[in-house]
Amino acid sequence: MAGQDKGGTGTRTSTGGRAPGTRSQGTRRVSPAVYRRRRLAVLVLMVLILGVLGVGIWTAVVAVGSVAQSPASLSTAASGSGSDPSSKPTSTAGADPSASSAASAAGASADPTATPTATPTPACDQHLITVSASTDKPSYAPTEKPVFTLKVTNGNPMPCEVNVGTTQMEFLVVSGTDRVFSSKDCQASAQDLPKTIAAGASETANFPWDRVRSTEGCKAVTTQPKPGIYVMTASLGPVTSSKAVFELK
Repeated sequence: MAGQDKGGTGTRTSTGGRAPGTRSQGTRRVSPAVYRRRRLAVLVLMVLILGVLGVGIWTAVVAVGSVAQSPASLSTAASGSGSDPSSKPTSTAGADPSASSAASAAGASADPTATPTATPTPACDQHLITVSASTDKPSYAPTEKPVFTLKVTNGNPMPCEVNVGTTQMEFLVVSGTDRVFSSKDCQASAQDLPKTIAAGASETANFPWDRVRSTEGCKAVTTQPKPGIYVMTASLGPVTSSKAVFELK
């Protein structure tokens, strides 16, 4: 019996053990997704570490380069300011005053900004060009012909050019609302006559009137001016004179 018990004990297994090739009920296998997440976390951590190291190295290189470049920049600036042709030496206490004055005068004469600019010529004011009208007599006998006078005056303080030609000139005679005569109605050929009139000076033009009527377009007129009071005005371009009154007898 004792031998059987011993042999039986050698062939049985304990209830707490497990046969080879079998897994314990308390141990679970890790899934592949967990391994992938772990590997990804490790990779991200390595990238961050490398990035921090790279930034630190770049900052150190830039700082060293700036320190190395500063003396060269200062040296270049100093040499450039010393060779600037536009810079002027400052006077010292031991310098000769007469030499300094001569140098200052030469510099002032060579300065292009010291050259005086030409004063622009003022233009003539056309409002100061005036025209007046007059007759050689206040009244005329039946056989007398009036002579009209146009006078243009330059009221500007400088000479002015004025066109005193027949293209600009007109003598107009009216009697009340009746347009009696105009020197432009039957004008054969009008001409320009530019003329320079001195400051304050005047030019005159005379026109003898044959005591006839006229119409625009130089149409034939059978009636003649009757005795009475007439008004004459003279014009030169846009400028018209005041009225000149005369009488025909």
